Parts: sequence; C-alpha cells; structure tokens
Amino acid sequence: MSLLLALLHDMFFAAIPAIGFGLVFNVPVKALKYCAILGALGHGSRFLLMHYGVSIEWASLFGATLVGMIGVYWSQRLLAHPKVFTVAAIIPMVPGVFAFKAMIALVEMNSLGFSDALLATLINNGSKALFIIAALAIGLAMPGLLFYRRKPVV
Repeated sequence: MSLLLALLHDMFFAAIPAIGFGLVFNVPVKALKYCAILGALGHGSRFLLMHYGVSIEWASLFGATLVGMIGVYWSQRLLAHPKVFTVAAIIPMVPGVFAFKAMIALVEMNSLGFSDALLATLINNGSKALFIIAALAIGLAMPGLLFYRRKPVV
C-alpha cells in the first residue's frame, strides 16, 4: 500500500511541472491534460523501475520511450504534432539535482582548490546528468526511429 501511495504522490507532483511547462511552451489548453497524464506516466514508470532496482539512466530511457510512444499515438488520434504532448511531459525527468551537484563541485574546485573528492563528485554527478539527458533524448526519438522509417528495421 505504501508503494502505491508513493507512486501516486510521485505521479501527481510530476504532472504539475508538465502542465507548467506546457503553459510556457504555449501548448493548447485542450492538450494540457494530455501533457499532465504523459508527465505522470513517464515519471511514474521511472519511479517504479527505480524502486525495483533499475538504475536511473535506464529507467529514464524507458520512461522517455513510453512518453514518446504514447505521444505519437495520441498525436495521430488527436491530429496534433507529437511534440505538443511529449516535450512538456519529459521536463519533470530532467536531472536537475545531479547537474546542480556537479556545478557546485566545479565552483568549489575553483574557489577552494583541487581535491580528489570534489573531482569525483563532479565526474560522478556530471556523467550521471549527461547520461540521463541522453536517455531522455533517445527515448523521445525512439518512436521516430522505429515507426517513421522508409526502410524496415530488419
């Protein structure tokens, strides 16, 4: 029961920035609910996978792929571009904490001087942020790579 409650909590608080960034990107008002649902589904799937031991990078790739696939399906049904639904829904999965910690380590290295611990923090958090961002980009591109090809995959 606590996992279900934590999942619903995570999905609810992921839908809020999806709506906010939908408003920033001038998404039509009728499409905002789809952005919220996709943001909640993507972040919720990442949360579940991480709960069961999958690393955040692979969980982000799966969540972004899920958002991309559903966004393409909805775009065909609702006659809109997939980016209307998917871009705002991906924003809650952007690794802000890891990027922030990497930049703090870089600033501390600049002001306090070099140390092995700061370099390790910088490399660890920076590479994690880069891999998550790459996973989000690849996940969003996955439907285009699979479905909008002129030649078959196999």
